Amino acid sequence: MPKTPDRMEVARRLRLAREQAGLSQGQVAKLIDMHRPTISEIEAGNRRVSAEELARLAELYDVSAVWLMKGSEEMADPAVELAARELSKLKKEDLDTVLNLLRTLRRPGAKS
Repeated sequence: MPKTPDRMEVARRLRLAREQAGLSQGQVAKLIDMHRPTISEIEAGNRRVSAEELARLAELYDVSAVWLMKGSEEMADPAVELAARELSKLKKEDLDTVLNLLRTLRRPGAKS
């Protein structure tokens, strides 16, 4: 079965999301009751991922299934998506503290 550009993009986002979640292919396979080579084949773009599998992986990686399938201009990195979700859980005063820290980091001359 030929590797299509769409399948390769989904595979790339799945691998990126797994890595951002800090999981190995073996850990993912165990958590969703699959074989590790299956995860490898999906991430290589050699195997299609079913809608059910995609939903389970999205939940495990804490990213949206839509992002895994389509990506998006404004949320192209699962780390950014994860950060946004975590920030939304903060109390207002804690969020203000984080935002002030970010502003400090973005100032000219701030160390990167």
